[in-house]
Formats: sequence, C-alpha cells, structure tokens
Amino acid sequence: MSNANFNRGPAYGLSAEVKNKLAQKYDPQTERQLRVWIEGATGRRIGDNFMDGLKDGVILCELINTLQPGSVQKVNDPVQNWHKLENIGNFLRAIKHYGVKPHDIFEANDLFENTNHTQVQSTLIALASQAKTKGNNVGLGVKYAEKQQRRFQPEKLREGRNIIGLQMGTNKFASQQGMTAYGTRRHLYDPKLGTDQPLDQATISLQMGTNKGASQAGMTAPGTKRQIFEPSLGMERCDTNIIGLQMGSNKGASQQGMTVYGLPRQVYDPKYCDAPGLLGEDGLNHSFYNSQ
Repeated sequence: MSNANFNRGPAYGLSAEVKNKLAQKYDPQTERQLRVWIEGATGRRIGDNFMDGLKDGVILCELINTLQPGSVQKVNDPVQNWHKLENIGNFLRAIKHYGVKPHDIFEANDLFENTNHTQVQSTLIALASQAKTKGNNVGLGVKYAEKQQRRFQPEKLREGRNIIGLQMGTNKFASQQGMTAYGTRRHLYDPKLGTDQPLDQATISLQMGTNKGASQAGMTAPGTKRQIFEPSLGMERCDTNIIGLQMGSNKGASQQGMTVYGLPRQVYDPKYCDAPGLLGEDGLNHSFYNSQ
C-alpha cells in the first residue's frame, strides 16, 4: 500500500477556503524552533520536509519516550501505512497521559493525510509547554501555572458564609440611617422662605421636590353641597363651598320641585285637563266635568 492512497486530492469550494485559512496560520519560525528541540531531544535528524519526517510516527514516539520513559512500549518499523498510523496513535495517547489537554491534540489524519499541519504544530507547542512545566530544558512554549491548593478548617469555612464579598456588589457605604417608617408624615420646608429648620428626620427639603406652596385649605369633604354662581350676573360669593363657572355650569337648572325617588307623579295634557292645583274640595276637576 503506497502513501499516495492516503493523500487527499485538491480541495474545492468551501473546503479549499478552509484549508487555505488553516495553512495561513502555519508559522515557519515556530517550525524551525520545533525542529531544533525535537532533534536535540531525540538525537535523530528530521528531513528537509518537517511534516513528512514526522509522518511515520517513529520520531514522535521517541520524543515522548525521552520526556517520559516507557510511554510507548513498542515503536513499529514504518513498513506499511498501518504501522505508521499505529505509531501516531500511540504518540497521541502517550501525550494525553503526559498532561496535554485533549483539545490541544491533533488527529492522526491531520498529520498522515496532510489535512491540518497547523493543528499538528499547535500540539507540539502544547507538548513543549508541558515539558517545560515539568522541568525540562525546552526553548519554546510557555510554563503553565502550578496548582496552589488551599485547605481551610471547617470553622473558617463556616465563618466565611457570613461575609459578602465584593464580587457580589457594594452599596458604597450607603445606609438607611434616618429613614422613617412607611406612612409616617414628613414636613416640607423651603429654606428661601426663612422657615425654621425642622428638629427631626421627618422633614423633606426642596431637593426632594415641593408642591410650590399649594395646600388643601378650604377643600370640603367628598359629597358636600357646593353652590354654583356666575360672576357676570352679580351673584354674591357665599362661602368656600361655591364653585366658579371655570369648573362648569348647569345653565341655571336646578332640582327644585323634584320628588323623592319612588313617589308617583301625575301626567296631564293641557288640552283636556287644567293645570294641577285646580282640583276642588272633593278632589275632582270641576272644569273637566262642566265641559261634558
């Protein structure tokens, strides 16, 4: 089985666009640093093509065995393709146990089928960073922060439940000092009028709003009778129970002669009957009977 069977053909459309974007992220300078580190750690020389020199998985297995001896028990000779794929798979499992995060590890086809060399490079950088964290002399990557675990006594943990940390917010030292209970009367005063300063906390200054001196003086209780007058007719103002025409008028209409609700009312026609009030002592309308 030849290597050509595992090399994909040219990509088109969206696949080609994605492949080009991944290829643009590949860093040649990082490749040179990885070459120096791997060749120095394994003592073996990688060919001119960096990825083709790692494709059989032999150098990768020797690299992880150098960092952590015994990680890969058997390294296959690259006779057939499945030997190469098995070496790559053993390397990926070994670096996972070594401490490389699963999301940083490439897939075997990314290297063997030349589909994502950028991810292969990222995995090797993550392996170098993990090796530097464990004390190896590596010239690239970053050293990961070490875990600093703290253990507190149960009494301290219980005390901490009574404290609200600043992560939950702060009121900037504001308090409800001086606040009155709901429904308590509070006095309004205007410093411009020279009124005396209040002696308690039940006073609201004009900074909190004002009614501009308006009051409810002269207001009557709901349902109280109020007289309507027209100033142009010369009507006299009687008292504070009078409502000016600015509040509306009924045009002189009144309820005079209205009976109590429920009493019978007589209906008559002037053509046939006299007006009510002409009834005789016997209660009959005499003019009506005389006309008969």
